[in-house]
Amino acid sequence: MTRIIRNLAVALPLCAASLVAFAAPAATVKVSDCWIRSMPGDVPSGGYFKLMNTGDKPVDLDGVSTKAFGMAMLHQTQSNGSTSKMVMLDKVTVPAHAPLAFAPGGYHLMLEQPVKPLKVGSSIPMTFEFSDGARVDATCAVRNASGMASMQGMSGMSN
Repeated sequence: MTRIIRNLAVALPLCAASLVAFAAPAATVKVSDCWIRSMPGDVPSGGYFKLMNTGDKPVDLDGVSTKAFGMAMLHQTQSNGSTSKMVMLDKVTVPAHAPLAFAPGGYHLMLEQPVKPLKVGSSIPMTFEFSDGARVDATCAVRNASGMASMQGMSGMSN
């Protein structure tokens, strides 16, 4: 019996160390000021936020997931003289020690197939997925089409 206890005393710390090695890496990218433009009916919505990479290496934002929409895709608005177009992206690189803004007229999320109508002042949970394996959860405020929060929803907002 003593030998079994001794073996367990050696094996358990090794197993715990193995589990730590397989845990998701700590995120070096922070997500802030996340908001979603409320649109009527099934019209696609835009998602906007700020990323800050505190790490020593660039990292790619590979995607965003949410149960509130059927699809969440990375896009960029590209202008060429008097015309603009939206281009879907597979990833967006966040430089080391640098911020990157997703804002109207630039990088943004295209959010399609809402599960239910969006209500200005409510919030939507999202998960941001990065190339280094990190996943960052954020809560995004729903704002009206102009990007303004309703006065009713302002009391609980942290953005």
